[in-house]
Amino acid sequence: MKLIVRKAQKEDAQGIVNVLNPIIEGGRFTILDTLFSVEEEEQFIQNFPERGVFNVALNTENSCVVGFQNVEPFACYTRAFDHVGIIGTYVDSQYRRQGIASSLFEATFEAAKNQGYEKLFAYVRDDNDNALKTYLKQGFAVVGKAKKHAKIGGQYIDEVLIEKFL
Repeated sequence: MKLIVRKAQKEDAQGIVNVLNPIIEGGRFTILDTLFSVEEEEQFIQNFPERGVFNVALNTENSCVVGFQNVEPFACYTRAFDHVGIIGTYVDSQYRRQGIASSLFEATFEAAKNQGYEKLFAYVRDDNDNALKTYLKQGFAVVGKAKKHAKIGGQYIDEVLIEKFL
C-alpha cells in the first residue's frame, strides 16, 4: 500500500467518519461514545483550532482515508499551556500494523513543532495495550493513571496519561 499523509480537508469528513465510527461502535479503543455524522465531522474540520494539527493518512491506491491524527491546544483559558497539545490517533482496523500510525506521527510531530508545540499529551484507555505500545514506541512516556476517569455504559475506565517532549 502506498500512503500519503497530508492536512485534513473538509472533503475527508466521510473517510474520517468511516474510520472513527466503527472504533466508537466497538467500544474498546476510545472513550468516545457517540457516533459522528459526516456533517458534524465537516464542521469539526472547518472549525478546527488555527494552532491545531489535523492530518489524514490516505491509501493512494484508492484515495481512501485509512487513519488520522490530530493535535489540539491543551487549554484555551490561559496562555500557560500554549506549548502543550493533546494528541489523538485513529487507524482503520483493517489497515493496522502497516506503518500508518508511524507515518502519521512523523508528519504530526513536525507540524506540531512548527505550530509552537513543545510537548504532546494523551490519554490512553488502560485496557488498550496496542495503542499504549504504539505511543511508547514513538517516544511517549507514562506519567500517571487517572482512575475511573471515564464512565461508558455504566463501566468505569482508567486512563493512562502519557507525554512526549518534541
